[in-house]
Amino acid sequence: MIDFSRRRLRQGQVHALLMASAALVALAPAAHAQDSTAVAAEDTGTADTSSDIVVVGSGQTRSVSTLLPSNLDTLPPGTSVQKALNFLPGVMAQSIDALGVNEQSLSLQVRGFNTTHLGYTLDGMPLGDGAYNNYNGLTISRALISENLGRADLATGIAGLAIPSTSNLGGALTYVSRDPSKDAALAVSQTLGSESSLRTFVRLDTGEHGGFSAYVSGQYVEQDLFVNQPAYNRSTGKQLNAKVQYKADGIKITAFADLSRTNQADDAYLSKDMLNRLGWDWGGYAPNWQAYVGVAACTVTTTPFKCAAAPAPTKNADVTFTNGQILRNDNLFYLSGDFELAKGLSVHTQVYHHNDKGAGNNFITGLSNQGTSTTADDVPVQIRDTRYTIDRTGVLASLNWQVAFNEFQAGLWVEDNTSSAARYIWTNVTGPFSLAQYLKGQPNTAQWVQETRWKTHQFFVQDTVRLFDDALSVDFGFKSTYSKSDAEAIRGIAASAPPASSQFASGTLVAKDNFLPEVGVHWNVAPGHELFASYAENMAMFQGGFKLGPQSVSQTVWNQQGKYLKPETSKSVEGGYRYVSGPLQVALSGYYVKFDNRLLQYNPCPTNQQQNPGCGNSFHNAGSVTSKGAEIGVLWKPAPWLNWYNSASYNKSTYDENLNWCTTTCVVKLTAGKQQVDTPKTMLASVLTVKQGGLSASLQGKYTGRRYYTYTNDQSFGPVTTFDLGVSYDYGSFAYVQDLKLSLNITNLTNKRYASNFDSSVFAPDDATGTVLVFHSSAPRQAFVTLSAGF
Repeated sequence: MIDFSRRRLRQGQVHALLMASAALVALAPAAHAQDSTAVAAEDTGTADTSSDIVVVGSGQTRSVSTLLPSNLDTLPPGTSVQKALNFLPGVMAQSIDALGVNEQSLSLQVRGFNTTHLGYTLDGMPLGDGAYNNYNGLTISRALISENLGRADLATGIAGLAIPSTSNLGGALTYVSRDPSKDAALAVSQTLGSESSLRTFVRLDTGEHGGFSAYVSGQYVEQDLFVNQPAYNRSTGKQLNAKVQYKADGIKITAFADLSRTNQADDAYLSKDMLNRLGWDWGGYAPNWQAYVGVAACTVTTTPFKCAAAPAPTKNADVTFTNGQILRNDNLFYLSGDFELAKGLSVHTQVYHHNDKGAGNNFITGLSNQGTSTTADDVPVQIRDTRYTIDRTGVLASLNWQVAFNEFQAGLWVEDNTSSAARYIWTNVTGPFSLAQYLKGQPNTAQWVQETRWKTHQFFVQDTVRLFDDALSVDFGFKSTYSKSDAEAIRGIAASAPPASSQFASGTLVAKDNFLPEVGVHWNVAPGHELFASYAENMAMFQGGFKLGPQSVSQTVWNQQGKYLKPETSKSVEGGYRYVSGPLQVALSGYYVKFDNRLLQYNPCPTNQQQNPGCGNSFHNAGSVTSKGAEIGVLWKPAPWLNWYNSASYNKSTYDENLNWCTTTCVVKLTAGKQQVDTPKTMLASVLTVKQGGLSASLQGKYTGRRYYTYTNDQSFGPVTTFDLGVSYDYGSFAYVQDLKLSLNITNLTNKRYASNFDSSVFAPDDATGTVLVFHSSAPRQAFVTLSAGF
């Protein structure tokens, strides 16, 4: 039985939707009986790939899985496509919320490589490295509304030469947006659910007219935090996607626009110690301002407010009014052209622009002076205001030329980007107010302000040779990568300039390699049976953004470390077998990866104080990681109405050397042979989908093995198994409405609480006391009801 007693739903709205749902359920048999075409299609047993949830990469020289939009039916509408990948072999996608849209908690792990070591594109346009403190892109959630997904291709180990990315040490995710429909149509949907969730989606297609077609779509989303913080807990999102396309003989021109405005209430990172004392749902003090001020006064000795120590089991160190608000405004555009110049000769060109304005606001302890002559009204609370900007423009061009049994490809990617990060402090706090806004005026002080100018150039060339009636194909080529970051410490807009002790450095880093080879072989051994093997070398640019990049250090540290840093690199070998025939698809692969020159951040302060004055970062190359593993994915369709996908993976990623850990002193930590942090050795997933008439149901289960968050493996979280359920009924045509559909989605069906994502910036050699603030708690069971219709 599902317990909704503690899930806050919008009264009246949910009641009205459920009443309408009940009426539709009663009419279901009659309504669907009118759709005789759909019934006949089911009865014929004709293969329909639209019901598949995933397709293995038949014909590829690499391990590739393609996620189809039908898989999204298991999860609530609006769920991040990235989170939907969680059932694929070798993939662990984590997020604190059911929809996977909370920026800080969204993480991805593929074959031992984390979020920022993978590549991401949308329609060929680079999306950056997926980092939360982003500096060169944005997540797919802010770039594409999930209903506009055409497909998502995941190369789990070797990304391919053509992908414009400087972070793909491991695999890559290439998202493709839906094209406009040939027929005019209007689609609308309304979702209500747990935590006062509300989502509205609308898409209007013009249909095709003289080669032109277009659509415009938008969504609005609201959701509250599930933790015990009843005020200042609302997240909202507004997004618009538009696409215009012109097609004629040998020509396709596409324009795409994305406008995204997200405003997310954030949850606190927890430690094991906090979990044991406070439970999974610990939240901020809001709206109890006086209690918060009393605890804050215990650490601010100059305030006139009296210390009112936190009652047990809470500690003074746990104090937080809210865990802050995350704001991101994105504008993303591209214009592309595909031209067939002659038979077998084609060109693709694309120009894109992306700008972003971001902020992270939070109340922190510290003294706020009210500007009066007395100190009697000073408050032991300040506001920490972290700001981000991105302004990037890029050009992509590629050539494809087929000559006899050769297919030549060559491509160029150039991007200019200016990003900035700043940390300001407001010392004029008088009382509580919503931080869900960009703060106006002039901050009082600054901790650091840094602007970075990026220059990225990448070139690739490849030849694919197909022999024996395409039974055997060999592709080989290389890419050349150059990335330069010029960081400059600037004054910023605060009344007081950043102090030298905390200001970030000015300096230049270059990552370049003119020859990164890749070679692959594919062999159709017999009808339906394929063998493949690939080898690739990759290099990652030095990251940017505060906490992530080696330029987010003091000038003194930079002068000591900058000239010694090396870019991270990888060498990957993989091979496997595929079987694709009739109702069965099987993909089996094995791999060996050497990850060299991994960069680690060192900081002498506790995890919740690492960006405070006197807590200086430093970065060092810390040796290599060796990964060995195997994966299998099986899709079986024993009947037209039944689809069952299963995956399993084993990954052994271990450190090759002991770690020389240096903060104020240096200590050797015994890490050699230990499993890499946040890398489960074993994962299993299963998705069972049933479609009969208008009824669809899908149950998805995922087992994730033990995950360590310390390099010596002295602390970890044990295995966890979760389930998600999606049930829907499609009524077909109903009165003046087409495609009327009612859906129920339940995430975390068994209400299993567990540690979801880890904060990779705070991993430590050990954590004997369990005080590292490293994880977000998972969301409890949540339910969502959606009514959608087409016109």
